[in-house]
Amino acid sequence: MFLSLFVGWLTTATLVSAATAPSPGSLKTELTILVDNDLQGPSSPTSSSSGVILLGRKTSYTEAAAACQALGEQLWSPEINNNSAASIKPNLDYLVYQGKIRADSQLWIASQGDNTTRAIDGSGVVVTVPAAAAASTKLNALCTSTAPFSTSKVQDTSEKWRVSVEANNQTLTGYRDRLSFRFLGIRYAPQPKRFTYPTLFRGSGESVSAVSYGLQCAQGGSSGSEDCLFLNIWTPYLPTGCSSKKNLKPVGVWIHGGAFTGGTANDATFDGGNIVSRGDMVLVAINYRLTTLGFLALKDGVTNGNFGLADQVTALDWVRANIAAFGGDPDRITIFGQSAGAGSVRALLASPKAAGKFSGAILLSNLGGINYGTTYSKYYTIDEEMNVAGNAILAATNCTSAASQVDCLRALPVSTILNAGTARYLVVDGTYLTSSGLELTGPTLPVHLMMGTTHDDGAPFISFPTTTNQSDYLVSQGFSASSLSNNLFPLPHTANATLDLYNASSRLATDGIFRCVDEATAFTGLTTSRFASVYYYEFDRTYQTGGWPGTDVCEAPRTSSHPNGDPSLPYFRCHSGELYYVFGNLLRQGRPDRDGNDVAFSRTVLDAFAAFIRTGDPNPDPEYLAARGYADTLALTEAAGRWEAMTKGQMKMRVLDWPRPRMEGFREVEQCKGLGLGVEEYFLKAS
Repeated sequence: MFLSLFVGWLTTATLVSAATAPSPGSLKTELTILVDNDLQGPSSPTSSSSGVILLGRKTSYTEAAAACQALGEQLWSPEINNNSAASIKPNLDYLVYQGKIRADSQLWIASQGDNTTRAIDGSGVVVTVPAAAAASTKLNALCTSTAPFSTSKVQDTSEKWRVSVEANNQTLTGYRDRLSFRFLGIRYAPQPKRFTYPTLFRGSGESVSAVSYGLQCAQGGSSGSEDCLFLNIWTPYLPTGCSSKKNLKPVGVWIHGGAFTGGTANDATFDGGNIVSRGDMVLVAINYRLTTLGFLALKDGVTNGNFGLADQVTALDWVRANIAAFGGDPDRITIFGQSAGAGSVRALLASPKAAGKFSGAILLSNLGGINYGTTYSKYYTIDEEMNVAGNAILAATNCTSAASQVDCLRALPVSTILNAGTARYLVVDGTYLTSSGLELTGPTLPVHLMMGTTHDDGAPFISFPTTTNQSDYLVSQGFSASSLSNNLFPLPHTANATLDLYNASSRLATDGIFRCVDEATAFTGLTTSRFASVYYYEFDRTYQTGGWPGTDVCEAPRTSSHPNGDPSLPYFRCHSGELYYVFGNLLRQGRPDRDGNDVAFSRTVLDAFAAFIRTGDPNPDPEYLAARGYADTLALTEAAGRWEAMTKGQMKMRVLDWPRPRMEGFREVEQCKGLGLGVEEYFLKAS
């Protein structure tokens, strides 16, 4: 009762604050946050001093000053940065590159206090506007941008930084930090009845706070909620209702991993501030139902599973309907995800319900092939799912003989269901999935594709040996006792016999669970013209995330000269080790730059992934890089050459490494063939 009263009070409080926050509509101008973002955060001289907010509508000087004040800012002036306009020169160069202004265009900036109005042109020259002309002159304007950086632990959501957007028949109030506008915990579907499919949420004119994350979906350990269908949006640009569609940004829709049993869109590892700021795009991260609540299918003709996948499709529907209000282009949506998130992307490529709802797809470390990975790319029938999981869950909950098994399950506490077993499997339900896997024959998919793995993706999916008995160890890890006896995965011979065994076995696991199926998918889809092209990659440099897998072999060795780890020494480049780089959040997560190159590497990786989301090509336009001042990425890409797409009959990929990425042929081709997962074998099976 007290909780209900508290929630009601909180809702009322947020309604009041939401009504007073400025918006592009109330200010009658587009808002764009521009910053020279080098991913260094508060310690960066460029990111800390270069931030401005561009007012997109031409107004008088007085109107511009009032709009800045309404945002809690003031007109920008060079005196803020020691009498220099150099700090915002990359922002001006980028506006010229985009065609938003010309080199001789002028933008309002602050006066010097002597009643003289000033402007700055596109080349960075400050000019005085005569008083007689100022009253009738209308220009775009630059406001200061003094909102603090947010971190993984501290986010200043105070009213000073809040901003509202009209979307989905709601007034949604988020906030801004130094890098982006942030709208968190937005409902995209009402809480569905348990084991039913979602419906799209439509507001009823209410004002809603979007300054804090929504609840994560119920998962192991009885954490989370069944009312969890929320999404988060990060954007550098907020339009008005009459803004031109050509100004809308490309959109990345991020689908988190976690084995379909855990995870959340709220994970700070993939906070969107850096990627949208540096990559000039919009990011949406979505929750979806997990584990048994998201994927249980029963043999009753109604409870057909794939509820979590249906949530993802519904989230896409919400994004397509509403993302323009947040500056995103609904016709340029790229879905991307890692691990089970990549499995979700693959399933959405296969799903008739998702067709036409996105134009690009990135699969980071999709699973398939053998052992644990099999069911992420090959889908069970409902009968198979019942045999593997459903029957055991019914038995554990005493619902096997109920007149309605699903009603029996609905009557139970959520913790009882979560503790009764795990159904995490995509199934052929006849609606969301109609085939046992992604069809690799048929018409060419109208989707740009990018995919790949880390060098040792499978290493965390096996245990470190506690024995040197090869046969016993392999069987304990789910492999046949003879898996290493064919010379395809030879044991190294060092003084550490258990590490030698782990070395060979992790290579086997990486090939069998990740590399082979992804290489074969790309090759086969191109052979059959199902795919027009594929940009393929493999990470040879990684930085393990803090929470998982928590094993030393995935960390670069620590030395006296490199106390945080030396990436030039041998280590396993494990699953999830690319995420800090892709989202640019290494320092934001409080992790050290191990050798002085991690952040620089992250800039080049983020720039490539963001370029793919913007254009369908991971090679950033050199003029774009030059305009934004991304000199290190420009130099590296010029030195390394283009990231070439795979086309029919060509097995090539980009090795993402430092100091220079490079093109190579596919790896482990013979090993994959020996596992029955070679590109030709896969093609024959798919034909």
